[in-house]
Amino acid sequence: MTACAIETAAEDDGRDRERGGDTAWPTGFTITANGAYAARLAGAGSALYVERWTLDGPEPYAVPLPLGQPEEPGTQLLPLADGRVLVARRVDGRRNTFSLLYPTGPATGELPLGAVEAPGSEHLVLLPPAPDGVRAYALCVGPDTTTLWLVAGGAFGPEQVAEVKGGCTGGVWLDRAGRMLALDRRIDGGPVKAVAVDLERGGEVTPLLQITEESDDRLLLADPDSGLLLIRSDAPSPGHDRLGWGVLGSLLPVRFPECLRLDDAAVTPFAAQPGQVLVPESCSVALRIDAAAGSWVGTWRPSSRRMGQLAAPVGWLAGAGLWTADGLLRLPYATAEVPCGLAGLEPPPEPEPVAVAADTPRACRPVPLQQAPLTDRRPAD
Repeated sequence: MTACAIETAAEDDGRDRERGGDTAWPTGFTITANGAYAARLAGAGSALYVERWTLDGPEPYAVPLPLGQPEEPGTQLLPLADGRVLVARRVDGRRNTFSLLYPTGPATGELPLGAVEAPGSEHLVLLPPAPDGVRAYALCVGPDTTTLWLVAGGAFGPEQVAEVKGGCTGGVWLDRAGRMLALDRRIDGGPVKAVAVDLERGGEVTPLLQITEESDDRLLLADPDSGLLLIRSDAPSPGHDRLGWGVLGSLLPVRFPECLRLDDAAVTPFAAQPGQVLVPESCSVALRIDAAAGSWVGTWRPSSRRMGQLAAPVGWLAGAGLWTADGLLRLPYATAEVPCGLAGLEPPPEPEPVAVAADTPRACRPVPLQQAPLTDRRPAD
């Protein structure tokens, strides 16, 4: 067991939430990278338990995984590709324990994996599901450095696999192999810049986003097939975040379409259409739209000047969903009548494609994405 001083971006948390700096992932309902399983905390009040959903069959179904005592509201879950669910619990205010839950007939099996010490009020955050569906990682942010932990899929329990200078948030996988992980990093109170961490080169860090020197540049979503990146940055309008897009390894600058900007609502991407190999302009993106009236769904492609808006199904687990390769958006929902549902939404028809270059802002002079780690191996500090 290794001691670790952890701080999950306490210095950034308030400002990031106010300005929309969070990624699309933390929704309380987490789906595996291959879309086969999902997990959430079900129940109510003090009677919470882990619930695993199976999504790749003819009909979705849920399997409750209760234990002898209820789960705490802060329990973190991560489904794996074999149907087990990783559970991260905070114990005694200083330890994070990890175990795997799985159904064993009418009961629930539990396999303890170990623990990571985290004293004081600090805590540890699970990263989004790894592409291979076998490994699971957690982010541990300290005052000056961030450590990355492999908490499931290793040989001997939790192990530290990388250390990154600065405080990091976010977490987006850049490839199907689970080698390249993007993190949003802040050093010494400076701007936030997305960097890439190479897990096969000892945690080597390379720059990923540097739109301007002063701008906060975060990566929200990446599609490994097309190379499409969804970015949040205040480069076009300092002090005001905008949603933009780029292509990993491209020499073209980041673009900030006006159709993704709503005056009275927050727009956050949560899923990209798979299988769009080398055609990022045709890759459909699902967006969560939050306003005073509630939450609903947006759909958009880089080739379009328009964002479609759709009503979400009643009971939508807001911010969760996945695309099929042929362009059907599937959204999980739960109601009293249908406790485990998966709605299929057809995006509205796309208008004729337009030239995307017209969306490029001229004033902020963005730096192209040529520093992406898959084309430039220059290490960062």
